[in-house]
Amino acid sequence: MRRTGTRAVRRGAAALALAAAGLAGAVAWVKADAHLARTRSGWALIRTRRLPDGTRVRVLRQGGVYQSATYLDERRFEPPFAYQRAFDVMFEAEGDMRRARVHGLGNVLAIGGGGYAWPKHTLCAQRDLRMDVVEIDAAVTRIARRWFFVDELERLACGRLRLIEADGRTYLEGAAPGSYDAIVNDTFAGSEPVVALATREAMQAAHACLRAGGLYLANVVSRDEGEDLSFLRDVVATCAEVFAHVWVVPATDEELGGEDNYIVIASDDAYRFEEAIPFDDSFLGNVMRDRA
Repeated sequence: MRRTGTRAVRRGAAALALAAAGLAGAVAWVKADAHLARTRSGWALIRTRRLPDGTRVRVLRQGGVYQSATYLDERRFEPPFAYQRAFDVMFEAEGDMRRARVHGLGNVLAIGGGGYAWPKHTLCAQRDLRMDVVEIDAAVTRIARRWFFVDELERLACGRLRLIEADGRTYLEGAAPGSYDAIVNDTFAGSEPVVALATREAMQAAHACLRAGGLYLANVVSRDEGEDLSFLRDVVATCAEVFAHVWVVPATDEELGGEDNYIVIASDDAYRFEEAIPFDDSFLGNVMRDRA
């Protein structure tokens, strides 16, 4: 999810730019309310669209998929995507965490900024929470500040938000042990997951960054219109190699999503999550590892 500001462009210029970026099929989107921005992953399209009920939503599109979205009215700090709202499932564990570990969810790391939809929502809803957001592409953060209200969020958060330009895996490996109560991984390169953040070694780095009883959460997307869950199965198997407990929570978006989303949660403590889907060992896929 991600990308930064440019001015509106004419249809002809947009067609040339999109064709050069391999995105000619998106030309019909480029109207007066559309903007193109170059990022390290290619061209990003920022456009306002209307939902069936007339609600205006600004979307960030790249690699043929929506990377983020924001409402433009008083709900601008609420996440339009169901999976982004679903990250709030972590707070179901906070009471048990406080009782068992004498700390709650006070310090959170989000990997993948994009339109910063979940950080906006969570920092406004949880006034005692502090958040670091790691985004690899400075262009994405510029987009978020200009078109997705992150500039306003920075003012409202009053120092509780820290934006970090870095590679997510590199940041995890360099962070101090026990730095965070929860880590949220929402990283994609277009429609593809960032595998370097899904391997056993990456999970070990995330585990080391968490305080005792901390939570790791990842957004995982299906393929083939929900029929292919192979990557989900591999993520669950990999998390189970490092953490004592793993849960899968559905977070499908019927209106804005094209595939099914799932939130994978992992921890060493045995929490309960109301919407978690039961699975057994037959569901587990292959443990992912860094290449030698």
